[in-house]
Amino acid sequence: QVQVVESGGGLVQAGGSLRLSCAASGRFNRIDRMGWHRQAPGKQRELVASITSDGTTNYVDSVKGRFTISRDNARNTVYLQMNSLRPEDTAVYYCAAAAVIPYSPIYEYWGQGTQVTVSS
Repeated sequence: QVQVVESGGGLVQAGGSLRLSCAASGRFNRIDRMGWHRQAPGKQRELVASITSDGTTNYVDSVKGRFTISRDNARNTVYLQMNSLRPEDTAVYYCAAAAVIPYSPIYEYWGQGTQVTVSS
């Protein structure tokens, strides 16, 4: 079993900052890719940012230059620093962690999500 738990969401004014954290725990050899996704009301879930175990990052165009993803491999934790927040960033943010488990294919585990609300 692998558990993924997010924290750090909340309410912030436009232009403000928030930092999300996500920790993976359980029985696995290592965590490969970790990522942050978001889903706004009435919209499809989208990948916001991802980071591989060697630190390669990827961002959706709308957050480039404002959001930074990082990770601590020793703690199996990923962070999302969100600066210059906009009302359109309002969404539930989900963390996903791809766990490497012996004798099993890599499987992506998801957290329950954390609400981020940006007021104008």
